[in-house]
Amino acid sequence: MEHKYIKGQSEVTFVVFHGTGGTMNDLVPIVKLIDPKANILTFEGDVDEMGMKRFFKRLKPGVFDEDDIQKRSKALCERLETLAKKYEINPSNMVGFGYSNGANILAALMYDAAVPFKALMLNHPMKPYRKSELVSQDALPIFISAGTNDPMCEKVETEAFIEELTQANSQVSVHWHDSGHQLTQSALMAAQSFYQTLKGDC
Repeated sequence: MEHKYIKGQSEVTFVVFHGTGGTMNDLVPIVKLIDPKANILTFEGDVDEMGMKRFFKRLKPGVFDEDDIQKRSKALCERLETLAKKYEINPSNMVGFGYSNGANILAALMYDAAVPFKALMLNHPMKPYRKSELVSQDALPIFISAGTNDPMCEKVETEAFIEELTQANSQVSVHWHDSGHQLTQSALMAAQSFYQTLKGDC
């Protein structure tokens, strides 16, 4: 999995994962709007689906290859540990930021262990596993943006995922918008507000 590290002027490092068909550069401008001074560690998916980059395989739209998710999320945990040492990143000051498929691979990390992040920002996520239960996240702050008219992530599925996160002791902040499966200006503003509540602890 290719990556890029952009050194900033802060103790905070955003760890960034794009959506299906994206690149490691797609979300960098958005993250810089949230915190212009943060370090950025951004990844590019190494799964090819008809020329589109992803972070794990799927059987069809909305149906994930859960064995592949488990394998790749475990590898991602190991990769993050290695890169944190290489770039001298403090895991307690890492903020995970993902969109769509990128949000889902971040979400998958929570099913195997408590994730090594200060917070997660998940844009249009889906529950990555149908039967597995979340490991308790010990009050992990999680921001979710979702669309009430999202054809990829139906509102009822998002609500079920939010409920599961809450039951796993996560502190969930949710921003709903009326659009579909895209990042919106209102979601960005809500993400900025969520991040401001974290800055005192970072």
